[in-house]
Amino acid sequence: MPYTLAAAAAALLLTAVLTGLLRALALRWGHTCAGLLDRPAGHKAHTRPIPHLGGVAVVVGTLGAASSGPWTGQALLGREVGTLLVAGAAVAVLGLVDDLRQLGPRARLVVETGAAGTVAYGSGLGLVTGALAVLWIVFITNAFNLLDNSDGAMGTVAALTALGLAICAITEGRTGLALLLCVLAAALTGFLLHNWHPARIFLGDCGSLFTGFVLSSAAVLLHAGHTPARTTGALLAFTLVVTADTALVLVSRHRRGRPLLLGGTDHIAHRLRRLGLTAPGTAVVLGVIAFVETLIGLLIHHAWLPPSAVLPVAGAAVLACVSMLRVPVYGPGQLGRLRRRDRRTANSPRAARAIDAARG
Repeated sequence: MPYTLAAAAAALLLTAVLTGLLRALALRWGHTCAGLLDRPAGHKAHTRPIPHLGGVAVVVGTLGAASSGPWTGQALLGREVGTLLVAGAAVAVLGLVDDLRQLGPRARLVVETGAAGTVAYGSGLGLVTGALAVLWIVFITNAFNLLDNSDGAMGTVAALTALGLAICAITEGRTGLALLLCVLAAALTGFLLHNWHPARIFLGDCGSLFTGFVLSSAAVLLHAGHTPARTTGALLAFTLVVTADTALVLVSRHRRGRPLLLGGTDHIAHRLRRLGLTAPGTAVVLGVIAFVETLIGLLIHHAWLPPSAVLPVAGAAVLACVSMLRVPVYGPGQLGRLRRRDRRTANSPRAARAIDAARG
């Protein structure tokens, strides 16, 4: 435990310093989130381009601090955690390439599925449960990616989720997995020093895909061998915020005839802003919900609550999403302008390749 705390402190400091350096370099190179998948739900300063390479700092801080254990001989990660680190690094490289040169969904899904399959195979899951685990890991990985659209929201939710899963790992004596999750939570905290309102940098695909992949894969490793009901209840509880956000976006864009690929301002964070919350208030609300869901996930994981305990919370999330569908997220004439922008974007060679890949 003392070494885990020291590694977490190192990850926090390294990520905080490196994020500041990456922000300066990204602004110099012109790598900003203007025109990417989703617009930030922040403040008026977001009319200016914001760097989107902060995830590189989170990845370096996490992998560096977690890998220092075996190098120094102070902590052993174990084979399954080592496999998770390698697979997570591959997903991070995929995200970085997507940040610098937008990839089509087919290439992303191939790499994510391969990485998730590696983790599932290493966990010893059977064919059916392994396939379900792969699908779930890929879905949650991209759900966290979509949540990176508001000041402090993604980092807050992910850090709380990582801490909850770390507690599960500690109580089960899985020190390697606990070390990885603790340093990830610390790295996200260091990143939040720059991402809190007013955000000066965002994670981008590199950091958000890496974070989502590590959290979803760690949850699978922790619940391998549990009963199906207990596993389902705990996994849903730990990821309720990102699951609800993705479901809300899918339904909203399907109703409005807008493709998920081209993004929009219709996430939970955007709708909370429309209801009058400030950007910090939105992050706090999502953080409180994430804390409650993580607590329920912990209680289900340790069999202190039945798996059915997640059903009232999930039902409340469904009702909240249905209500939020009524919140106007586009002003008069804005939807038409967005559709015209979508058509113009679709005519560009890069977007055309991505859309063709999405349509298969």
